[in-house]
Amino acid sequence: MANILLAYHTIDGHTRKICESLQVDLAGRGEHVVVASLLDGDVDPTLYNVIVIGASIRYGHHNSAVLEFIRAHRALLESKPTGFFSVNLVARKPDKNTPETNPYVGKFLAKARWQPNLVGVFAGSLDYQRCGPADRRIIQLIMWLTDGPTDLQAKVDYTDWDEVRSYAGRIAALSAEVDHVLHR
Repeated sequence: MANILLAYHTIDGHTRKICESLQVDLAGRGEHVVVASLLDGDVDPTLYNVIVIGASIRYGHHNSAVLEFIRAHRALLESKPTGFFSVNLVARKPDKNTPETNPYVGKFLAKARWQPNLVGVFAGSLDYQRCGPADRRIIQLIMWLTDGPTDLQAKVDYTDWDEVRSYAGRIAALSAEVDHVLHR
């Protein structure tokens, strides 16, 4: 059995929630999975056979810690099966919910100069009450510009959880390839 790392960066906790869902699904398939924040500083990716990074978007950008982690471990990431997924509200739109059509995924991976084996994109959640007053107003403006909900009481989970489970299956397939190599 391969060791799988689900490393994430989150702002409001939704990317962590997706990683925990992936962990439950993968554990149900018999996989050994660790979920860890990229900000913890004690994430040692050398201990894992498969590495998946999840990162959320805020104001059109992934956090710089995600890019720093990838750059610091580029050689390792290029030597192992890897995955990346982005969590963003733009993906709530059907024409922006794939790695090929989402404006953030390709731009980020080009900037990182990294091509993971798996790439995914999931729509995030919107909960104005979890945001501070300034963020609340900025997000409300962005939602108004993009035809999203502007009611400051809105709480909407746009995540396609079936797609998250499907992504878990693709991670399990990567793990199976590693198991095959390890047990030759």
